[in-house]
Amino acid sequence: MSVEVPEEHDVVAQKEEDGQLRRSLSNRHIQLIAIGGAIGTGLFMGSGRSIHVAGPSIMIVYAVVGFMLFFVMRAMGELLLHNLEYKSFQDFAADILGPWAGFVVGWTYWLCWVVLGMADLIAIVDYWDFWVHNKNVAMALAVGVMLALLLMNLLTVRLFGELEFWFALIKLVAIGALVVVALFLIFTGFQHDGTYASVSHLWDHGGLFPTGFSGFIGGFQLAIFAFVGIELVGTTAAETKDPKVTLPRAINSIPMRVLLFYVVALAAIMSITPWDQVDPEHSPFVGVFNLIGLVAAAAVMNFVVLTSASSSANSGIYSTSRMMYGLARKNMAPSVFAGISRHGVPWRGLVLTVTLIVCSLVLTASASVMQAFTIITTVSSVLFLVVWTLILACYIVYLRRFPEAHAASVYPMPGARFMPWVVLTFFAFIIVALTQDPDTAVALAVTPIWFVILFFQWCRVRGKVVLDNDDVSIAPQPL
Repeated sequence: MSVEVPEEHDVVAQKEEDGQLRRSLSNRHIQLIAIGGAIGTGLFMGSGRSIHVAGPSIMIVYAVVGFMLFFVMRAMGELLLHNLEYKSFQDFAADILGPWAGFVVGWTYWLCWVVLGMADLIAIVDYWDFWVHNKNVAMALAVGVMLALLLMNLLTVRLFGELEFWFALIKLVAIGALVVVALFLIFTGFQHDGTYASVSHLWDHGGLFPTGFSGFIGGFQLAIFAFVGIELVGTTAAETKDPKVTLPRAINSIPMRVLLFYVVALAAIMSITPWDQVDPEHSPFVGVFNLIGLVAAAAVMNFVVLTSASSSANSGIYSTSRMMYGLARKNMAPSVFAGISRHGVPWRGLVLTVTLIVCSLVLTASASVMQAFTIITTVSSVLFLVVWTLILACYIVYLRRFPEAHAASVYPMPGARFMPWVVLTFFAFIIVALTQDPDTAVALAVTPIWFVILFFQWCRVRGKVVLDNDDVSIAPQPL
């Protein structure tokens, strides 16, 4: 009498029935989620200030940051595929470095996206104000956007995937349209205020480094925020249908995305408008079409950047709820957040995240939009640097502890022996750069308070931590 051994997908299906997260995200969802993570509010909202600080050298800055973060993603990808029981990088941090690392990564990443969601909400207010010219109305509409995102996330994870798919597609079309319009204006000799559209603007207005070395370094402070969320695909591992195929595809396309969506798009903007004429207070993507008199196109681009900020907020709502779900299943967070709805969604974490993000609207009432945006994005950047650093630390330990696993990996990281150290050195450089500006230095100085809070919380919960959740059954709970 033969005994049938269950296939891997059968085991996965059984776990879904036991009340765990469901593998509902297809290849096209993951590819576009990865693109959406790489093209965020930092590009559409923050690139004006980045251009103002660094000039054309900002293109080099984005290329360098993208190159370094590609290796963070490769390290994360190899670790997630090393053990398909890892639901996210929080799981492999707890397994490889110890429970404390899972606790720190999980809660810090949760705070990362709450803070980033606040920045997105501030951007959404600004984009609505472009149309309504009334800050109070814009704030009310922004809250409406957040509630709509919450409602759709409460339904199914597949709906989240569909939202991100179309949000990301809109971004791609918009950036492509911007580049095509820029090329048309350059070839037709478009003129505004006595200035012709020309690629020569990239070097004719003070050279490639018009603001000097300090401006170039300052660009790194701002550009790092544009890439936060690039690791978002690492939080979808537990809900991806075929992670061994989809995760490598999504990660491998990062270099080309950075080249096309950051370097080429910024070159297009600065070819139409010389870098020293770009308004740092508003999105240059909207400004370009306003400048050439295409008011309708400017309104369309404003819709695009509105969807971009909404997409980022949507990603934050999704990822924080999954992180809190993972923490709760390890007894590192209140157990109430370990429950999922009958649709397979950890709904309580979703509600908490949206509530906290909406509360940030008080910042827009007490400061300018760009000032509030700058403060929040700096804090977010520092926290993301910590998460990326811990991912690399996990990889370094994994490589030393399991060299045979790396040798047999289906997705080995290139330059595994030395690139993690190169990237960590680069992160140290970013931290030093953040100390050079008063605003970013303040944000950097207050960040340790978060880790002091985590230390005391860890002392409180460490005796209750459970790492092996395979035998833990969290029953679905109705909404």
